[in-house]
Amino acid sequence: MDSSSDEEEVRTFIQVLSEKYSPENFPYGQGVVVMPSPPGSPVKDRLFLPSILVLSDSGIRRAGDRSDIAAFCGHVIELDLSHNQLDDWTEICDIVSNIPHLDFLNLSMNPLSGVELEPSLAEVFPRVRQLVLINTQISWDSVHTLTQHTPELEELFLCLNGYNTVSESQTSCPSLRLLQITDNQLQEWAEVRKFGQMYPSLRTLVLANNSVGSVGDTRDGLQQLFPNLRSINLNNSGLSKWEDIERLNFFPKLEEVKAKGIPLLQTYTTHERRSLLLAQLPSVVLLNGSSVSNGEREDAERLFIRYYQDSPQQELSERYHVLVSKYGPLAPLAEVDLSPRSTMVDVRWGDRVEAVSLQLEQTVGDLKKRLRALLQLPSSGIRLFYINREMSSVVGPEELKCGSRALHSYSIRDGDEILVVPKVKSRCSSSGP
Repeated sequence: MDSSSDEEEVRTFIQVLSEKYSPENFPYGQGVVVMPSPPGSPVKDRLFLPSILVLSDSGIRRAGDRSDIAAFCGHVIELDLSHNQLDDWTEICDIVSNIPHLDFLNLSMNPLSGVELEPSLAEVFPRVRQLVLINTQISWDSVHTLTQHTPELEELFLCLNGYNTVSESQTSCPSLRLLQITDNQLQEWAEVRKFGQMYPSLRTLVLANNSVGSVGDTRDGLQQLFPNLRSINLNNSGLSKWEDIERLNFFPKLEEVKAKGIPLLQTYTTHERRSLLLAQLPSVVLLNGSSVSNGEREDAERLFIRYYQDSPQQELSERYHVLVSKYGPLAPLAEVDLSPRSTMVDVRWGDRVEAVSLQLEQTVGDLKKRLRALLQLPSSGIRLFYINREMSSVVGPEELKCGSRALHSYSIRDGDEILVVPKVKSRCSSSGP
């Protein structure tokens, strides 16, 4: 009984496919192909199959009948098999080999640790352009076997695989354009530079959430290893020196940089972080996901000069001298006090008088809340009147009615008075005239 139960738990690709896309479970609609069952197939009637199949989190462990896969999936171009139980490359290749037009394959969250892919099996991936292997713990040997047999591969996702080193491949993959290897354990630039050797056409390298501590390479090294790199993501890496930022300029075609959450920038303000980064990356047109205008670049470069112009001569970078030759020496900016204006007034409540400091950027509503707490006034309702000390005999008190109006709009000055009186409900407030 137990062995029979275990057999029933092994779900196949074709079984899940027939269940999900049966007429009862999948409504007919645009982009859906009606597939009649092949003769002798255990699948009854017909299936409504789109060209993009999503079979994630379905307990799939085996391929099932290959002739059924071929009959049903000849038009499929994208396949999501993430979060399943596929732990045998033979089963995976049985599925892929019978989907001749497969362009995108997602195998994320399948247990591929310790399971090696034989080169003879990998020949079934010739048309795959996007391959997602997130959190599979796939070995580098299997990755290299795949890249050697996918001549059209353009995008490879290897996140969350626990890599702390990179095993080099004897054969490069010249078709690869994007490598995303976030959330691994890479620390040394010596490991990162191997990607340039293996993927010479790489345009986008996403290294976020690795503890890479430096960009430890020469100008010639980076130019030769990454001749086509246009975008690099170093978010939450371990970069701690401005020299590493300067070396990013050695990538000959670099246009986009992401460098949030790095130790180097922790002591700067948000504005300083972006400006100081931008000033040292003259070729970058996208920084941390935002485009860079000519005006912003000039402002950043001028801030850079002013930020460092009082530093010792021996500490000034080459970039500083380049910018000084561009703009000339700059005078320090005049200091402007942007702190909220305040004034001292007398607040009168019955026989009590309290000296209170008002923040004039606050609103009337803010003042009412503050006075209730400060003077322990009743919460049932109060009215506030502003009394101009110099003009009170002429204009009289002015009620502060509008709760959203800023206090500075009343031209309140030191020594003026705020009169607090309780609200009185009219006995006739609910009756008509």
